Amino acid sequence: MMRRFEPTLMALGGLLLAAVVIGWLRFGGLGDPPVASPENLAESMGPSADDDEYARVTGPVPLVFPEDHGAHPDYRTEWWYFVGNVTAEDGRDYGFQLTLFRSALAPEDPDKASDWTTRQAWMGHFAVTDIEAGEHRARERYQRGALGLAGATVRPVRIWLDDWEALSEDPEHLFPLRLRASEPDQGIAIDLRLDDLKGHVLHGDQGYSRKGAEPGNASRYYAFTRLTADGELRFDDRNAEVSGSAWLDREWSTSALDAGQQGWDWFALQLDDGRDLVVYRIRRDDGSVDPHSKGLLVDPDGNSEVLGVDDFNLTPQRHWQSPQTGSRYPVEWSVQVPDADLDLTVTARVDAQEMPTTVRYWEGSVSVRGSDTGVGYLEMTGY
Repeated sequence: MMRRFEPTLMALGGLLLAAVVIGWLRFGGLGDPPVASPENLAESMGPSADDDEYARVTGPVPLVFPEDHGAHPDYRTEWWYFVGNVTAEDGRDYGFQLTLFRSALAPEDPDKASDWTTRQAWMGHFAVTDIEAGEHRARERYQRGALGLAGATVRPVRIWLDDWEALSEDPEHLFPLRLRASEPDQGIAIDLRLDDLKGHVLHGDQGYSRKGAEPGNASRYYAFTRLTADGELRFDDRNAEVSGSAWLDREWSTSALDAGQQGWDWFALQLDDGRDLVVYRIRRDDGSVDPHSKGLLVDPDGNSEVLGVDDFNLTPQRHWQSPQTGSRYPVEWSVQVPDADLDLTVTARVDAQEMPTTVRYWEGSVSVRGSDTGVGYLEMTGY
């Protein structure tokens, strides 16, 4: 995200449902959606009065593909989250993010008053960072889940919002997949072909990822942590052939955070020795780390190991303050996983990668040095 809880995604999806899109889509607003206060973020992700009317994630169940690559409309929130780091033929580096969110506006389909009627709202975030220039550009979109304006299908898998799209080439498999997005007024575009190197991994207990102590505060969560990315990227007048790596997170749920959970810091790191590391800490209002903070270490062959809150250490080293919002984000971190012999320094490749979206958060490309080297993405909310 937001990013997604698993960082951006559930956060912004929850806020989409709770504060931004309900009135705008349900009652036919045609202008810009209202701006929601970031202070509503944690509240919007907590339990809602109508949660029991939606499907809930209450334990592990087997995933079924390709169906689970598509939408789960009976849950409140869902997202498809793509990030990556690519390099042009001239050696210039870029980061990219494309996240598509679905949120249910009601637990059941409404009476079909018109072709515009829908209980599904969609939101998208698209960003490209030019590392050398130190420039980060982003755009947010909203759309109804009606009239073919936004949606998700399988055979082939297609997730789209207007002309932002993830489309599988094979009707029975997610990869290879084409990822496309363009924002002419921002001067950014991507047209990339993604392919999988390791297969998917399951977070938590066989994909059952608990975020809080209350029953049902959990998500169904899987990821592809090592993808190849090849194709074209545009930034202003530079149209570049690029190649590199990408990451896909998939998650759906109905509720996420408990009371007293303030925000999170989420790391998705691809190491040069072939391992991938995702760790996140959930921060509580009193400054402590929530015990539901977790991680996953993936070896070069795709085998994964779940990390508990005591298996890793995340320590801020340097901060950057946003001139737009005044938020102060840690943009350099010490990341340690002692049992895996990992002692890493993770640094923003550009400090100013705050997302200028309805709810502000920091999401951007990072570099890794220390006991290993690599690249990745970092998401921070609640600052």
